Amino acid sequence: MDDDTPTRTATATAVATAPTAGTAAAAAAVAPLAGFTVGVTAARRADELIALLRRRGATVLHAPALRIVPLADDSELLAATRELLACPPDAVVATTAIGFRGWIEAADGWGIGEELLGRLRAAELLARGPKVKGAIRAAGLVETWSPESESLAEVLDRLLVGGVAGRRIAIQLHGEPLPGFVEALRAGGADVVGVPVYRWMAPEDLGPLDRLLDAVVCGGVDAVSFTSAPAAASLLSRAEERGLAEPVLAGLRANVLAACVGPVTAVPLQARGVDTVQPERFRLGPLVQLLCRELPGRAKVLPVAGHRLEIRGQGALVGDELRPVPPAGMALLRALARRPGWVVSRAELLRALPGAGRDEHAVETAMARLRGALGVPNLIQTVVKRGYRLALDAGVDAKYADAPALRG
Repeated sequence: MDDDTPTRTATATAVATAPTAGTAAAAAAVAPLAGFTVGVTAARRADELIALLRRRGATVLHAPALRIVPLADDSELLAATRELLACPPDAVVATTAIGFRGWIEAADGWGIGEELLGRLRAAELLARGPKVKGAIRAAGLVETWSPESESLAEVLDRLLVGGVAGRRIAIQLHGEPLPGFVEALRAGGADVVGVPVYRWMAPEDLGPLDRLLDAVVCGGVDAVSFTSAPAAASLLSRAEERGLAEPVLAGLRANVLAACVGPVTAVPLQARGVDTVQPERFRLGPLVQLLCRELPGRAKVLPVAGHRLEIRGQGALVGDELRPVPPAGMALLRALARRPGWVVSRAELLRALPGAGRDEHAVETAMARLRGALGVPNLIQTVVKRGYRLALDAGVDAKYADAPALRG
């Protein structure tokens, strides 16, 4: 699935759910992604990914990061195909199932499909993975070899070990050039022809992508999922265009989880110093399962006023109930949870409030709304003339004894 991407659009939407009192086992009763917001940058198969996330309780922000040029209209693909017909390749590397199928369908539309199949049949045909093998066989062809790892690096190793000097090698590109792959083959003496089966472009409507970037900057999203390297590159490029590159990167490096379907997809992010997580199998299902482990694993869990309080991205689990909390309330709750049981001054809480200005009365208003949202007012104690604190249960204070503040 890694990089086997794009085409349509969709829109953002939301969902949530809840856990249980006193124990972690109770919390397991809640949908694993309830209270978390996940950004989806995919275009192709976005509906499937969104459905999987919502089914597990997530709020979803859909922001297609790219679109593709329709294959039959792409003059670059036609030119590359004619070049291969005129001067046949010795080897062909097929990298994505959708791309290979689209190439054959486009050639059929141009009236040169049978001729292309003849050239492919005579060449060494290397398939990156099982999905690509399926597309090759559906076209009536048989692959020469395919790695179990679905790794292009393994394909490259096989070609180089066999010797590429003087060989003409065609590579089906998946949306953007593969410079390291191509350069290694050319350094070995190969004549490399890139086949741009689909070309990535910025989405026609940049509004959803801009809203996702804003959410990354302000903490309105807990994770962003990527299913192709071009989508990751497009998101970063749009951030550059808006002058938001550094705050977006800061968000992705700190609080927002970057979840990639595979190692190829992760490359543009890792090149900018963003750590990513990836499932062992490069598919949508395992990607969602990974998010279901990672995001709850990052949530802070505290025993407060006889309740199990779990602070999730955009809400809190109080016992077995998910309580949605507005952004101002979440800002206060996170500030209190950084030093659980310790008094946090109104001045410090005011600084944590988004756009609150200088009036400490804003803290009292937001705190009242937070208590109402949590549904258990005594989770947060007022310490007269000093501030507020979470009512941490007795006997657990020592665990948090290194917090740099005065106890109330």
